[in-house]
This record gives sequence, structure tokens and C-alpha cells, in this order.
Amino acid sequence: MNIHDALKAIAWDRAEYFKYKFPAVRFDQTKELKTQAEFLNVVNKKTMNPYLRWEKTAEYKALVTLMLQARTADDLQEIYTVVIQNAKTGDDKAVKLFLALTREIDTHAKLALKNFEHQEEDEEDNDDLIV
Repeated sequence: MNIHDALKAIAWDRAEYFKYKFPAVRFDQTKELKTQAEFLNVVNKKTMNPYLRWEKTAEYKALVTLMLQARTADDLQEIYTVVIQNAKTGDDKAVKLFLALTREIDTHAKLALKNFEHQEEDEEDNDDLIV
């Protein structure tokens, strides 16, 4: 599951907030960024309080982890060039640091995926089919 699939699995207003907070996640990068007032109008809320509380939940943290994993993949090409240059000059620390960071983010992303897989299983169990 990637960040876009995960955003489809949550409430639409929370997905909109996540895209508001992290504009790089949006598909259409040509649209102007929303102001806070415009965002609140779209989701029909008066304050940001529900979203600020949501930022403290495991669901939000899982989304951030998936987003960071995607950013890591995007940054890999840039970092790869720098690491190769540094490695060729004998800087093994740069290589080890990058590999350690990548492993750490992957570990957190796996935990995030488990959170969303659990939600999907719950939805399948509650499909209201009578057998």
C-alpha cells in the first residue's frame, strides 16, 4: 500500500487535511495551495482542532510514515549520487548512514501498513452479507 491508497482508506476530510498539510502528496500540483480558511470551508469546519487532535493518533502517524517512505524513494537518486561520490573518496560513514536510515523508515512503514491492513480486515468482516 502506498500513501495514496492509504488516503483512500480514511475519512475524506482527514485525507483532505493530510493533503493540505503535505501538498507534495496531492496529485494535481498545478492547483494553488489552499489557505486555512479555504480548507476549513471545504471540510465545513470552524476550527482546526479536530485535525490537530487527529495528528496525535496512530492513523496519522502511519500516514506520515508512508509519506516519508515515498519521499525516501524519491530522494534515493539524489542521495545515491552523493553517496557514490563520497564512497569513492573513502567516506564509508555516508554509505552506512544512508542504509541505516532506509532500514529504519522501512521498519516504520511496515508497521504503518499493518495498521491499514487491520482496518481493511475489519471492513471485510463487517460487510453485512447474510449467508
